[in-house]
Amino acid sequence: MLRKSYITGSFILLLTVSLFFPYEAYSQKVNKRETTQITPDTIINDLNEVVITGTRVSKKIIDIPYSVVRMNFMDYRYDRKIGSSDILSGVPGLFLQSRYGNHDVRFSIRGFGSRSNSGIRGVRILLDGIPESEPDGQTRIEAIDFNSIGRIEIVKGNASSLYTNAPGGVVNFINDIGFHLSSITQFNQLGSYGLYRNGIKVAVRTKNYGLLTTYSYQNYDGYREHNGEYWHILNMVLETKPSDNTSLKILGYFVDGQIKLPGSLTKEEFEADPWQADQRSIDRDEKRITTKGRLGIRYNASFGDSLNNEIEITSFGTIKYFERTAKDYRIISRYGFGLTARYVNKTRILRRQNEFSVGTDLFSQPARIENYENISGTKGDQLLQLEAESIDNTGFYFSDNYEIIRNKLFVLLTGRYDNIIYYLREETLPSRDDRKKYHAFTPKLALNYKFTPWIAIYTSFGLSYDSPANNEMDSPYPEYLYNTDIKAQESLNFELGIKGNLLRPESDLFKKILFEATVFNIIVDNEIIPYEVLGDVFFRNAARTHRMGMELGTQLEIIKDLSFAISYTYSNFTYKSYLAKTIEIDSLSNIVEKEQDFSGNIVPSVPKSNFYLALSYSHPIIRKINGFAKFSYMGISGLWVDDANSDKTDGYNLLNTVLGLDMNFGNFNMMVSGGVDNIFDEIYVGFTNTNSANKRFYEAGAPRNYFVTVNLGYMF
Repeated sequence: MLRKSYITGSFILLLTVSLFFPYEAYSQKVNKRETTQITPDTIINDLNEVVITGTRVSKKIIDIPYSVVRMNFMDYRYDRKIGSSDILSGVPGLFLQSRYGNHDVRFSIRGFGSRSNSGIRGVRILLDGIPESEPDGQTRIEAIDFNSIGRIEIVKGNASSLYTNAPGGVVNFINDIGFHLSSITQFNQLGSYGLYRNGIKVAVRTKNYGLLTTYSYQNYDGYREHNGEYWHILNMVLETKPSDNTSLKILGYFVDGQIKLPGSLTKEEFEADPWQADQRSIDRDEKRITTKGRLGIRYNASFGDSLNNEIEITSFGTIKYFERTAKDYRIISRYGFGLTARYVNKTRILRRQNEFSVGTDLFSQPARIENYENISGTKGDQLLQLEAESIDNTGFYFSDNYEIIRNKLFVLLTGRYDNIIYYLREETLPSRDDRKKYHAFTPKLALNYKFTPWIAIYTSFGLSYDSPANNEMDSPYPEYLYNTDIKAQESLNFELGIKGNLLRPESDLFKKILFEATVFNIIVDNEIIPYEVLGDVFFRNAARTHRMGMELGTQLEIIKDLSFAISYTYSNFTYKSYLAKTIEIDSLSNIVEKEQDFSGNIVPSVPKSNFYLALSYSHPIIRKINGFAKFSYMGISGLWVDDANSDKTDGYNLLNTVLGLDMNFGNFNMMVSGGVDNIFDEIYVGFTNTNSANKRFYEAGAPRNYFVTVNLGYMF
């Protein structure tokens, strides 16, 4: 509580003092060689930057009436770029738990996503604006290559009025197609526990075309037993402009790899040896083999006398092949088809600006699932079960942003209708099928008031809707294919915030200040919660959850070349009423149902306090050589491991450091960096396996580890 009061008070004091000093707009100049050869700069992100993820219309961050963050490649170019937690841990309100590298990371925003023990739920993940999330909202992000990503746009909070299954927000990873000059970069990274990553990035720019191609190979032994992995990742973007006001892009990727799964531990096993694997996972040789690819095409055009109309159409197809070993050996083949389209009109109504947009998202994903006996990680010869399934998601949305007071007050009204259909057919005898349908309309109203062009206060109120993921619909009763009791999760969301960007050019101290503070209140009905029956995971609905919290963040240039970033998230999430039905097996192998009252308990797997700070210094050492140093600290409070609040993990504190050199000699560039994560080698629970019936809640976070990066580039 003392830390929370101190941080809150310091933030308010900094904001208050800043408002009494003269300021003007700070506009960050973009170097033409921004991602291959970058001039020294601060870590300040400019609210004048344009993003599209927040409103599905190109818009400045200061004009979006909710919390939006944009990160550029220069913000993390020296860092260890293996997983999302290496890059995004400093974003206020975003809590990440990395279970198996970057391939089973848990994204949690305002508690949404914390329920998922496998993959990402409740947060919509995009790659170049195309859903990486499947039609049911489940996501794994093997295709994200941070050497290829040029910027990341993050919407925090309810985005269900624009995106399907996005009550927690949206994260859009955007490949670096915005370069101006042709270049080639070869990157290398070595690290502890057998980490090595190599690859090449080719960027070609001509008068009419732009081509980005990135290939990476990664191998990692892992810091736990039975935790090795390897990945091949290929990303490609081809851009052309058929005319002055049109553009055409072809976007594709291919991923192939494997990861071994060590499983979760009991508390006794964790305390004895946190790096061991669950013996059952070893005996089963639990692993994931993944091969998937995607190809998309996007057409964008502006038209009208003043180019005040815009249309964009994106179509894409995916092919996915998975092998999963657990109790059985499962092979999944999926084919996906999607189409997104939007129309934007900008005009004046009653002498005020008005921006209207309407769009649709169509996704269809048929799949075929084969189940075999798992013989110590080898597929048995006999087919045990064959299933055909499909998920179809159709959504329509609209958005209208109207200027009420000229250049001051804007109102944004958005709404979305989603229709999601699940179908499952069991083709092995006795054959049977099942179908479930979910649909909802989710409106949202938001206001944005600009005190100045660079300080704005905003508020929003809206509904969100999150249908169950396909794996959340498995029935604990053998006579049913789908869980007959599972309902969609709904919530009522309110937030109030302030954001600003200040520049004091006459001062040598605190010349640049970027800040944002948000408070939120959320009521969740029918929250979807995992539980286990004899090691199998199923899901149920909790009655009602109340979430209150705040997110604070600021970035500032203390003195020339010395920058400081701080973020703090406070979460107070409780079950207001929760009568939980549990299913157990008695001594006679009969299914026994019981009820427990979890009302008043704290929502598990979400820390009450999440604190991050970073101090970075970037300065020319000699001509053409720039030095960089960053020290960061993360403090996470303990997490409850289940709905019953039977145990709580210890809080932990991590200190990391990165040093780097950026050397430019004519057209040649060399970047060298190295760092240490978890300097004091703290042993901590990095992932909680929520509601494990056999009390296997605990998985260790990474111990002290080192990395070295060497990137060689040449610009044509």
